[in-house]
Amino acid sequence: MEWGQGRYEYVAAQLLPAAEVVVDRAAIREDERVVDVGCGTGNAALLAAERGATVIGIDPAQRLLDVAAVQASERGLDATFEVGEAAAIPVPDASGDVVISVFGAIFAPDPKAAAREMVRVLAPEGRMLLSAWIPGGPISEAVRLTRETVAEILGQPPPAPPFAWHEESVLRELFGPFDLGVSLEEHSISFTAPSPEEFVERESENHPLAVGARPTVEGAGRADELREGLLRIYREANEDPSAFRVTSRYVVATVKRPA
Repeated sequence: MEWGQGRYEYVAAQLLPAAEVVVDRAAIREDERVVDVGCGTGNAALLAAERGATVIGIDPAQRLLDVAAVQASERGLDATFEVGEAAAIPVPDASGDVVISVFGAIFAPDPKAAAREMVRVLAPEGRMLLSAWIPGGPISEAVRLTRETVAEILGQPPPAPPFAWHEESVLRELFGPFDLGVSLEEHSISFTAPSPEEFVERESENHPLAVGARPTVEGAGRADELREGLLRIYREANEDPSAFRVTSRYVVATVKRPA
């Protein structure tokens, strides 16, 4: 997926509370070096820089990095932004006292390569904090429906389940070979709109996944079918009868050497 499509700024605003949780749990101190993997438009990177850290944000989408860089400059923050990805982070070994990733590393095609690279840039006594969605719930169902619809149109097999970044046992197996321990905390985040219809419309106009899927779905004449499927998911899950609210659960994993 090309994250520079659409208007990720809209998505970033929704996810800001999760970035605040990750940065808070990281307990970032003044003058620490922070590497933000999959930084997007800079939610967590800018929060870390506000705490006095020296930050480098990494993301594959240049447009998003440009947005983040403008915000850092306007706010006078010590943050720079470079093109890269979780499995190829363009910084030297042991560059980060803290490595963070807010729903970024979870999209790495090769989780083992991503883990190895993030460990490479982590300082020996540093700490890594990663957030990952817990499968299930309406947002997860909607994403799966969109991806399955696109795969069906293209004659491809259904997408494989994502790597289980949310499971402690899986993360222990992933980071254990580097002598790093793992602990998890569960959190939740709400997504709101005046109505389910408006939420679907906003997502369709802004979210990179929806924008990327649109040509394929419209070309196959299945846009209305997909929209109705998404509305059905969100109407059934709506927690606010007078408007729209759904809740997604996620974990924040702390990865570091045992004390």
